[in-house]
Amino acid sequence: MKIKKIFLSISLVTLFVNCSDLDTELKGQYTTDTFFKTKDQAISAINATYQIASFNSTNNNLWVFGDVASDDTVKGGNAGDASDIGYVDTFEVIPDNGAIEAFWQHYYEGIARANNIIYNVPSINMDPVLRDRIVGEAKFLRAYFYFHLTNIFGNVPLRVAPVLDVNDLSVPLSSVDDVYAQIVKDLDDASTTLAPAYGPADLGRATKGAALGLLAKVFLFQKKYTEALAIVTQVEGMGYALTPLYTNNFDLEHKNNSESIFEIQHLPNQIVFQGTYLNQYFSPAYLNGYFFNAPTASFVDEFEKTAGLVSDPRLDYSVGRLGNKWVDGQDFDPDWSPATGYLDKKQTNDVVGSTPIGDGPKNYVFMRYSEILLIKAEVLNELARGSDALIPLNKIRERARNSYLYDTSLPGFGTVPPLLLPDVTNSVQSSLRDAIRHERRVELGLEFHRFYDIMRYGKIYSENALKDANFTYENNRYFPLPQSERDTNTKL
Repeated sequence: MKIKKIFLSISLVTLFVNCSDLDTELKGQYTTDTFFKTKDQAISAINATYQIASFNSTNNNLWVFGDVASDDTVKGGNAGDASDIGYVDTFEVIPDNGAIEAFWQHYYEGIARANNIIYNVPSINMDPVLRDRIVGEAKFLRAYFYFHLTNIFGNVPLRVAPVLDVNDLSVPLSSVDDVYAQIVKDLDDASTTLAPAYGPADLGRATKGAALGLLAKVFLFQKKYTEALAIVTQVEGMGYALTPLYTNNFDLEHKNNSESIFEIQHLPNQIVFQGTYLNQYFSPAYLNGYFFNAPTASFVDEFEKTAGLVSDPRLDYSVGRLGNKWVDGQDFDPDWSPATGYLDKKQTNDVVGSTPIGDGPKNYVFMRYSEILLIKAEVLNELARGSDALIPLNKIRERARNSYLYDTSLPGFGTVPPLLLPDVTNSVQSSLRDAIRHERRVELGLEFHRFYDIMRYGKIYSENALKDANFTYENNRYFPLPQSERDTNTKL
């Protein structure tokens, strides 16, 4: 049996053939001989690559690894539902775990699509600015997919070219350092061709700021603090700004706002499904939800309270709990979440009125300007510039407490409660490090970042954070490569 042509993921009709048919020209499918020929085909290809990053497929279960594997949430749901996610929660994962398999295959599909674009689009006769932008977007997305894969699995096969023959199907493992080197190269390249912003028709496309923002995060994860600070400084000069109200980042009226650096778009009620499934997965049962990703008491307790028991307002913007309202105005009932008594509001506050459950309009914001400020605070502190680090850190806290000046629904609107989220003043490096880690947890909580942070903080921190799970740093720092890859990749 031989492979006559390499077939793209973008097809018009799915045909079923046996081995004897592989030399036959298939009808209704694009091949590499016929597809990458026009501008419209290049745009279709890059749009299909963005689709992998969206949450319109349950194969994109990033929340399982970002949140459930961390101390911020547990699987939730009914006890017998999605048992493979439960095994991730307790670090009892074997290579044929369904959650592992789905994520791996889905993100490598995204990488394959990006590779085809990077390889084929430069030869298309089209506007060179648009052509270079599309290639830059593909490099950004490839870097985005590899960033997640290497943080979850560690050493992974580094595929940076299309599969042109059977010999390309198997690729050896590359070290985390080598994967990061490729990510840095892709982001450097992307930042030179992507524009700082696009018009309304192109909202959601990767921008120069998105490439630089992810690059700053990569340097932070590599402990390359000087390099990270240089990139953060560039991003600061690009016009991003904190929204006045924290919760504006998670409502439908303020999509793609001044704080958004990379935001993955969703659109409901499309013939080709383009909504997000997360609103169904995280909603209570009375809304036909599955009440997964249940926040833990540990996460809730991380939010500060005043002596008068006034909580950091970010808590009730993020978590459904007793004493506040759910997103549809109903009094929250802890029985809606049997696992912990709490539910995730950040990805579900679009489940109101006629919004379709499981086909939601809410975008997923991967990176916000607030994270850039937190990265700046962290790298300055690690560079022994604690007094400088206090400035960006306290901007985050100021915005949070000033919710009382902008949110008319808060009791006592118009006046910030005394001693709510006071500025941090201790610039001793170890103390400030703890304060920055705390601020990342509450500011970025339930946005699928926490597990990565726990792991990069090291053995002592991670084993303490996950002391109630079956976690040891040596055994569980990375999840096992899926069985499908072990079975098919002869070069592992």
